[in-house]
Amino acid sequence: MTERKPPGISFETWADRQIREAEERGAFANLPGKGKPLPNLDKPYDDLWWVKEKMARENLSFLPPTLVLRKEAEDALAAVEKAPSERVVREILSEVNDKIREAIRRPPPGPPLHLTPFDIDEVVREWRERRDGMEHDGDRPG
Repeated sequence: MTERKPPGISFETWADRQIREAEERGAFANLPGKGKPLPNLDKPYDDLWWVKEKMARENLSFLPPTLVLRKEAEDALAAVEKAPSERVVREILSEVNDKIREAIRRPPPGPPLHLTPFDIDEVVREWRERRDGMEHDGDRPG
């Protein structure tokens, strides 16, 4: 609808004509959501509803850099649990430790980081203990 309203025609008449012509061309046929209720009608109005929906549709999120790094550190520890070897454990922790050290040197905007680099040798020791414990549990008769 890039056409401008001609002078001398009321806006309502002009808009109604535009809609009628679009319907006749089939512009409204097969629209997504046709025949379905509008979503979120029962929720309070949010000025940023469209931004949030677009981010959800495109699987995007925005968190301050410090929170992203905290989540990455948490994910690194979860990855350590499943790591197949000590070498992989050390690689995972070294990578996240580099990022933590950089954030300590140059604090990013946002909430405080509240992280210190992982003690890699200590985490490896705990990883070995858990791994050895699991191996021995499998040796016990049921």
